[in-house]
Amino acid sequence: MKQERLEKLLNEMSLSEKIGQLIQLSGDFFKSKDISFGPIQKLGIPDKLVDLSGSIMNVTGAAETQRLQKQQMAKQPHHIPVLFMSDVIYGFKTIFPIPVGLGATWNPELIKEAFKVAANEAAVSGNQVCFAPMVDVTHDPRWGRTLESPGEDPYLNSCFAKAMVEGLQEQLPNKKGQVACVKHYAAYGAVEAGLEYNLADMSMSNLFQNYLPPYKAAVKAGCKMVMASLNTLNGVPATANKWLLTDLLKKQWGFNGVIISDYASVYELIKHGFAADEEDAAFKALDAGIDIDMKSPVYANGLQKLVENGKLSITKINEACMRILQLKNDLGLFENPYFGSSEIEEHEYTLSDDNRKLARKVADEAIVLLKNNHQVLPLSSNEKVALIGPYGDEKSLIGMWAVHGDIKDCVTIKAALSSILGTNLGYAQGTDITRDKQMLAGLGFLNEERISRIVSDDETENQNHQAALSLAKKAETIILAVGENVFESGEAGSKTNLHLPKNQVKLIKDIHNLGKKIVLVVISGRPLVLTDVIQDVDAVVESWFPGTEGGNAIADVLFGKVSPSGRLSTTFPFTEGQEPLYYSHLSTGRPQKGSQHVGRFVSRYIDAPNEPLFPFGYGLSYADVKYSDLQIESDALNESDNLRLSIKLVNDSQWSQKETVQVYFHDDVASIVQPVKRLVSFKKVTVPAKTSVRVTFSIPATDFSFFDNTGHPKLEKGSFHLFIGPNSNDVITKEFQII
Repeated sequence: MKQERLEKLLNEMSLSEKIGQLIQLSGDFFKSKDISFGPIQKLGIPDKLVDLSGSIMNVTGAAETQRLQKQQMAKQPHHIPVLFMSDVIYGFKTIFPIPVGLGATWNPELIKEAFKVAANEAAVSGNQVCFAPMVDVTHDPRWGRTLESPGEDPYLNSCFAKAMVEGLQEQLPNKKGQVACVKHYAAYGAVEAGLEYNLADMSMSNLFQNYLPPYKAAVKAGCKMVMASLNTLNGVPATANKWLLTDLLKKQWGFNGVIISDYASVYELIKHGFAADEEDAAFKALDAGIDIDMKSPVYANGLQKLVENGKLSITKINEACMRILQLKNDLGLFENPYFGSSEIEEHEYTLSDDNRKLARKVADEAIVLLKNNHQVLPLSSNEKVALIGPYGDEKSLIGMWAVHGDIKDCVTIKAALSSILGTNLGYAQGTDITRDKQMLAGLGFLNEERISRIVSDDETENQNHQAALSLAKKAETIILAVGENVFESGEAGSKTNLHLPKNQVKLIKDIHNLGKKIVLVVISGRPLVLTDVIQDVDAVVESWFPGTEGGNAIADVLFGKVSPSGRLSTTFPFTEGQEPLYYSHLSTGRPQKGSQHVGRFVSRYIDAPNEPLFPFGYGLSYADVKYSDLQIESDALNESDNLRLSIKLVNDSQWSQKETVQVYFHDDVASIVQPVKRLVSFKKVTVPAKTSVRVTFSIPATDFSFFDNTGHPKLEKGSFHLFIGPNSNDVITKEFQII
């Protein structure tokens, strides 16, 4: 539709039609099955506005979306098509590892390909907008949504934000792909105490330097939609934060797309104590910049009253409505309201062999080898192996937020190992994933019947435990597949206890007492505290929730089909009491190491180390790549220069290795205290067996700037330290100057 016709359409629409475009409802309002999660209640929205609703969430399937599109367009006086939106966070039917695992690949180009596949699967199934990427920087794994984030570093998350947006939107002109909706804007990953829906409060310097960059990178990459976060930021709910949504996002960053609320968050302005009633909430949200009210009655019941009583100019509604119409027009929905949906392609493309191969490749690179004493890994197919643990033959490997995925499509660890070991593999469940019925009931998804299937009676538990010990005695190597329940992470999955369940710990320790080689395979949606079991096992493989091809990927690593290349994108704590814990913390006047003070009066815990169990960027491989000969072309730069450096990598092993070379820096003296280290660049390179390579970097001097407390970047002259290595801890150092 030409722009003139689009503007004419807007002028022809009634106020009710315009308001309808600003309302998003779930499929149950339209007699359609949907998979919405979240608080469900009767919203009290008039039937007329239900019919005029501009978008529908979490309804997919080519046949169903086409049916609904036809139904709703018939009810629209101007036959305006609806937008179908859904959570496609890390896969549609082919499920990739959870995003904290995607972050561990340190491979944005690979993840771009994964998001392209996810977008195309969703498109043929009738969806047009996905609520992704989620790029919140998170420093505290107590927060359940750590599962959805690429990690704790703003630079790394920015690289993934760009790749994910490009992957999702690249094929939109071909009626494929998805509109990217970056979330949750802003600083949702900084919720206090890791508590879901909690507040975030911070300095402007911290906000601009550590939390805003990934959202900005997504906007720069061309994302067409932004979702406001559920939290307050410095006392103002993001959903009604005019500075955040209008002044910064629209005016400073130049975003001209659609802004959508999170689930029911416009109504929740009242609960925050920021709005007096629905009318007040409607005014404040729309005035701040929220175009679409997701699953809330506020716009439906409040906007017309505001216009009629003169409190709100219809211009605001017109502008918001036009942004939504513009998006629909950009997608060509007025000419083809079904976009790329196709029952034939849906059947042929989703979960195709090629898509599964990519999911396996991504999962291969997401797995992180945390420990490998005495090189017990990789295993040999000639070994007699006992696979023990609640995740050994468990299909729930896709994580909580793969809402369109089906666990029936997952390859289990047992199935994958059986294809390699045959009769050399024995299996015993050993114990339940958890035996805490009260915790399971509190998750909000499980009824008593389902809980009874998860938690065995005491007699069965004891029998399972004894069967596992008996099997372990006959094996050369034990693979223990353990972890947290799928519903313990993700939205509303905040936890204060990050240890493995007590029943799993007991199983690990009892098997350790047998004196056998033990490989611990961990399935989790966040970094766990492994301190109480790390000494009881020879190797630890962090697999996250690895997705549809998870079992095959775990087998690839365990048996050396691939040498693990995953590197942590988030820190593993020694204990929960250290949280929030992250590598890029600020310098302190009394550091534990290097202080003028000694003994008690330094920055330290008296009952635990300051250091994490495993640092950011950490991961082992079967190859042993050595770093040496760090060279800097010039150690004195001005603002317009690039810092050119190189490092030599030597691989003396028989393994070809994908190695992630990480570059950090520290600004030695600054007008605002700076982190002890900040990631500034990285490259994932292949180092063939028995060879050496030299890896080069060219980093603009402006990348060494920082943000002040007015949100402006500053590059100050002075001395800097450069750090380069395989992780944030094991680094080679050189100094340079900015003059």
